[in-house]
Amino acid sequence: MDRYLLRELLPPFLFGVGAFASLVLAIDSLMELMRKLVESGLPIGVAVKVVFLQLPKSVVFAFPMSTLLATLMTYSKLSSESELIALRSCGVSVYRMVVTAVMLSLMVTGLTFVFNEQIVPAANFEAATTLDAALKSERPSFKRENIYYPEYRQFRDEQGNKQRILTRLFYADQFDGQRMKGLTIIDRSQEGLNQIIVAESGEWNPAENIWDFYNGTAYLVSPDRSYRNIVRFQHQKVELPSAPLDLAQRSRDYEEMNIAQSLEQLELERLAGDEQKIRKLKVRIQQKMALPFACLVFGLVGSAVGTIPQRTGRAASFGLSLVVIFTYYLALVTTRALGDGGILSPIVAAWSPNVFGLTAGLFLLVRIANR
Repeated sequence: MDRYLLRELLPPFLFGVGAFASLVLAIDSLMELMRKLVESGLPIGVAVKVVFLQLPKSVVFAFPMSTLLATLMTYSKLSSESELIALRSCGVSVYRMVVTAVMLSLMVTGLTFVFNEQIVPAANFEAATTLDAALKSERPSFKRENIYYPEYRQFRDEQGNKQRILTRLFYADQFDGQRMKGLTIIDRSQEGLNQIIVAESGEWNPAENIWDFYNGTAYLVSPDRSYRNIVRFQHQKVELPSAPLDLAQRSRDYEEMNIAQSLEQLELERLAGDEQKIRKLKVRIQQKMALPFACLVFGLVGSAVGTIPQRTGRAASFGLSLVVIFTYYLALVTTRALGDGGILSPIVAAWSPNVFGLTAGLFLLVRIANR
């Protein structure tokens, strides 16, 4: 029975991957590339390469949709031809019938996770880099101007309330990929010793894990906020973290990072203290974890709906699949917006569509099995 169901599930699944991936690719990429071909003179060879590099992202979006289409079409066909009734008359429960669909969904979930972690981020980054190079875009692989990196320290006041004060501020006018220019550093990290460093340029020394500053002045400030000492230097080694350099070099978008890279970026954002960016990045990380499990949700929902006694054809199954897909992704976009706004926690924002879909699928399955 499992082999028979698997043979019935695979053709519509593969058809769905091709159809939905082509649809997503056309809507998400091809129209914009066509516009750039006409208006910006984008070479055709570059456009073909970008399309190829953006294909993995479209395939990832197609995996959950194809799982839903395959399970819905297969089980609807078996139901309309009374094969499911025959299986139940032989003592096979509804739960046992959908095990094959669930196992296929789990395999697709794992495949989606591998694509999302190992292939899609690198392909998206390469596509963006290729497109920018062909169009001579000003988008650099690093942040060029206004490098701003603050560090904060939290403490509790006498009333026990949490307070946050600035301990260090690193600012650079420009960054050429290796050297910072126009540096101003305010350092309040040491008790009783505040200093302001102004330098013409500076660069990170990885051999000594230290910053080399050039042509600058260090102002030492007393606790009473009066100048205690002024030191001019041509070359000065300063013990500061490398986080400003990491922040300047890290310019990938959310779709161009895997979970490990996103977690590294999250640590940098936490040091900088930008709560809005931190919250948004947390939501994206949770979504990267939750998206593959949409395959399992769609597989369960599709098999549960398909086992309902009915007389529907492939066109009706395809139409019903579109309705379910639209509802799921509408919920996904809505909860993500609520998570970005701080109304929902990142975990709730990312996982609630899956929880809702899984609950609906289990509810339908139990009702059908108890008939």
